[in-house]
Amino acid sequence: MSWRKLNGTFLSNDIVKLVETTILREQANGVDLKVCVGTDSQVYRNHIEFASVVVFLRKGSGGFMYINNQRHIGRMGIKERMIFEVSKSIEIAYSICHLLDEHGVDLEVHADINTNPQFKSNTALQEAMGYIMSMGFVFKAKPDAFASSSCADKIV
Repeated sequence: MSWRKLNGTFLSNDIVKLVETTILREQANGVDLKVCVGTDSQVYRNHIEFASVVVFLRKGSGGFMYINNQRHIGRMGIKERMIFEVSKSIEIAYSICHLLDEHGVDLEVHADINTNPQFKSNTALQEAMGYIMSMGFVFKAKPDAFASSSCADKIV
């Protein structure tokens, strides 16, 4: 996976090294961090674009994110696509959670799934919540899932 900053600068390291370097730099500057991971997607005629983000919140002082985009050729139903988004977020969260635990940084996994049953994405809510929580992560859905529904949404 290749990662970049919001300004388009591509980052040469993998996400584990990026997160470790970021945590060490921010904590050396006295910053209290929280990390949120989320993924969103956009359906096009012949493919689906996915954007995953790792958002670093500087408690009381803004934040920044690292971004990864991927393309899936073909189609998916809404429930399959929502669970696929969650699986991408879990893959990222799982790869960095040991660093966050080691450095005392809180982690949340955000799902771009609406808690209102009137929305189509709600069909995947129970499965997504179970998937994320069974992995031991804090689960957030809309309207609290800003990493996926705001940050990743703007990138995809």
